[in-house]
Amino acid sequence: MTGESRLAVLEHLVSDFAKSTGLLPAAERPQRYLWTDAFAVCNFLELYRQTGDESYRDLALQLVDQVHTILGRHREDDRREGWISGLNGEKGRLHPAAGGLRIGKPLNERGPNDPLDDRLEWDRDGQYFHYLTKWMHALNRVSGVTGDLVFRRWAIELAQTAHAQFTTAPASTGRKAMYWKMSIDLSYPLVPSMGHHDPLDGLITYLELQASRIGGTEETPGLTTEVADMTGICEGKDWTTDDPLGIGSLLSDAYRLAQITAGGTWKETDLLEILLNASRLGLARYARTGSLKAPPKFRLAFRELGLTIGLHAIGRLERLIEERPALFKNQQLLSREVGMLMRYVTLTEVIEGFWLDRAQRKAPGFLEHRDINLVMLTTSLAPDGYLTI
Repeated sequence: MTGESRLAVLEHLVSDFAKSTGLLPAAERPQRYLWTDAFAVCNFLELYRQTGDESYRDLALQLVDQVHTILGRHREDDRREGWISGLNGEKGRLHPAAGGLRIGKPLNERGPNDPLDDRLEWDRDGQYFHYLTKWMHALNRVSGVTGDLVFRRWAIELAQTAHAQFTTAPASTGRKAMYWKMSIDLSYPLVPSMGHHDPLDGLITYLELQASRIGGTEETPGLTTEVADMTGICEGKDWTTDDPLGIGSLLSDAYRLAQITAGGTWKETDLLEILLNASRLGLARYARTGSLKAPPKFRLAFRELGLTIGLHAIGRLERLIEERPALFKNQQLLSREVGMLMRYVTLTEVIEGFWLDRAQRKAPGFLEHRDINLVMLTTSLAPDGYLTI
């Protein structure tokens, strides 16, 4: 695909997403979903960088405003009204993510005394920590591109709120842990178990915000305590997974961590080696599953495209380590791990090529998750908007 044809595909995909979800033209009831929208913000920013067309920057800002106005407030079918933070009027608008942000699921949340139905819970609203970290990253990217530091302040406020409510210290262990899913107002857990990569997402996102804050000119609260807590929760964890989306997340996190390290604000490169090793083991397991040979009805595009986004990070990570070797104390080990990961990069063309086929994008399995699939395909084709910190 030439650069010109790739750009045409990207513009078509983001336009399709904007229309489908009620962003442009603005619908009376836009369909906002936090995970999808976090990636979409980064996509609009990347198209702005590539084309210089300010309409893409404006779409990113409009999307941020829609997310805060809709997912930062209680649902229309809820007896409660206003900002979920409890802030009123203008103060709520000045701190739109201070109470966290809803997922955007179709069904209202389960009440604190209602029994858990595992099947229904997937469609119920609430707050996911790993969705919130994606939004923190998106807000930080908006600050980096526009120079407006208010978005970074909102990201830090969201980090402080999410950390305070999602972390817990069970009396039985005394060691901090995390809830996977919380209620809309963050007053009780909906799923008390801990997500596999949630503490890792938290740690690296906090470090990203800290690094950006140090590099800025503003006086904003830091996340030193939150970083220390997450470091403790992450200690000794095995991050290995054969889930393609999870592997892609590990690779993306590894590249973000490398960028933070190259900036001089984080010197513990042992974690980077751990993430690369876990990614390699996971990729080896995934490659043996043969799932990419399955018909489209048995495949989830957004999970596969999550992997390709991470695969795009490998070459960028290799160049970064080569350019700044003195900042990576175990540079030879890291380079060896990256070299072994490079053998899997060819999966990128296989997966992207499959989902770029219009016939595959008309399959029921793709259409069932159309918006998130469109966004993840766009990110995979233009990954720097998301991968850059």
